[in-house]
Amino acid sequence: MKKVFNLGLLLMLSFSLMSSMCSSDDDDGNSNNNSQQIAEIVNTAQSGTWRVANFNDSGQNETSNFNGYDFSFNADGSLVATNGANTMEGTWSVTDDSNSSSNDDDIDFNIFFPVPESNDFEDLNDDWDVVMTTSTRIELIDVSGGNGGTDMLIFEKN
Repeated sequence: MKKVFNLGLLLMLSFSLMSSMCSSDDDDGNSNNNSQQIAEIVNTAQSGTWRVANFNDSGQNETSNFNGYDFSFNADGSLVATNGANTMEGTWSVTDDSNSSSNDDDIDFNIFFPVPESNDFEDLNDDWDVVMTTSTRIELIDVSGGNGGTDMLIFEKN
């Protein structure tokens, strides 16, 4: 009888250890996948100059506000948009949002231009969710917490 009890206790302990080890492995796997995706997105963004192919601000097409601007996502985190006559300087980064309180495992493409609210480039300031990236296209989306509107920003490579 004592052997059966010890065997049962040993089995329960084994299952407990295996289940805790599996969940730990799964968490590490997600972090590594996001790290690899982040590196790929960063490399893609740095690979040339980009233009705004579509900017939709809560249902309003405002793409024309950025016509003629070429965007350079530099390795030092600087972001430069120029149309030959005007140059706007800001910052950018790509971060893992899986540790936030939102419980999303998304990747954020962060853009910030230090401009007044009345400037068109202020509309680009956000922690955009990455929808898709290819070697020639970066699609971003943001669902506003305030008014519930959805913004879309698409960069295409020049």
